[in-house]
Amino acid sequence: MAVIASTFAASLWIGDALADDTNYLVPQLLGAQYTFITQIQNSLHSPYAGPLSLNPRGDHARSHTFGVYFGVPLTSRLSAYVDVEMFRGQGISHSTGLAGLTNGDVIRGGGSTLGRGAYVARAFLTYDIPLGDKTTEVKRKMDQLPGAQADDRLSFKLGLMAVNDDFDQSRYGNSTRTQFMNWSLFNSPAWDFAADTRGYTVGGLATYVTGPWTWRYGIYQMPTKANGPNLEGPIGKANGQNAQVTWQHDPKSASVWLLVFQNKARMGIYDDALLRAEETGTVPNIRADDQNGRYKYGAAAGIDVPLADDGDTGLFGRVAWNDGKTESFVFTEADRSASIGVQVAGSEWERPKDRIAIAFAVNGLSPEHRDYLAAGGSGFTLGDGRLNYSTEQIGEAYYDLAVTSFAFVTADIQLIHNPGYNRDRGPARVVGLRVHLEY
Repeated sequence: MAVIASTFAASLWIGDALADDTNYLVPQLLGAQYTFITQIQNSLHSPYAGPLSLNPRGDHARSHTFGVYFGVPLTSRLSAYVDVEMFRGQGISHSTGLAGLTNGDVIRGGGSTLGRGAYVARAFLTYDIPLGDKTTEVKRKMDQLPGAQADDRLSFKLGLMAVNDDFDQSRYGNSTRTQFMNWSLFNSPAWDFAADTRGYTVGGLATYVTGPWTWRYGIYQMPTKANGPNLEGPIGKANGQNAQVTWQHDPKSASVWLLVFQNKARMGIYDDALLRAEETGTVPNIRADDQNGRYKYGAAAGIDVPLADDGDTGLFGRVAWNDGKTESFVFTEADRSASIGVQVAGSEWERPKDRIAIAFAVNGLSPEHRDYLAAGGSGFTLGDGRLNYSTEQIGEAYYDLAVTSFAFVTADIQLIHNPGYNRDRGPARVVGLRVHLEY
């Protein structure tokens, strides 16, 4: 944070020296939001349970997230952004027992070791270099100052940010506060992107936009341990690298993207942990096998297909894979994932701002990961004590009612077969209610 603060202060000084327009250096409120989610999980068939199992007796949990988002234009090309958030509450079963956790907002809680006060979620700089004369007016929104933006451009982003703000973006499955709540449907679960426990990290991003093509490359700090709150120091020692290419003819047309990633961190290897457990006659512990300089790599792809209602009705799909040899480190415990869904706008029944949607997801594990859990090992979300493996299968449907232009109420249901990849347990049913206010 000291580096970010210094960079931010230096940029303000540079902006003050260069700016000669009264609009510069004036902070702008770009948005604010509050989201309340309450969920009830049913009791489920469970012949046994481990330290991280989904609660067999059922559960009820609530979460609250608050956020305010600011931007400051420093020069015609340089801008600064700061977001402040606060989280209260928890997820069902303390956010364990599933790869596809049912409330994506609980990631902002950061676990029991972090406080529940306000915190800086993002603090970053952006610098845009126009590569042509054609521009498009962009509206004010979270982390986006209003104004003219070059259609073809080279952009840079540096600071504290969320990797999934810029990669694996889908119009129909991207926000747990307004769309699907399950982790399997707002990003690809097998994409293990760099982040601390709350979902943020420090790094840099370069974006090149030319015609229908958008190319992105980002490098970010990794946590010091799996799902840890602290980031590793030198970025050469541990980092997450992501590259994505997206094709979209125009903002209202279909889009297709391909993402590849490589993580380098202090990680354990499932097979090594199993071998050590066999030699010592103990339960395998992936964390005891952690060593610096280990790698995980993978890929993800996605598609959005607008169908009607100016794109508000459409289909989406994602697939992802990672090598599954080193431990799941950041997002969730999944080595393969696929999802497909549809959103329908309320224009069809004279409620144009309402949305109804349904989606299905399947998550899977590598053979090494399965064997580790079957031998009694635990990760950071999974640990039934044993495992009768099957893919985790998730269905979610919701209706989002636009009460006003700034208030939305959502009824949601999720059905989960083989929770935690265990066919001996489940199925689980989770019903939820969400209230979302935004400015």
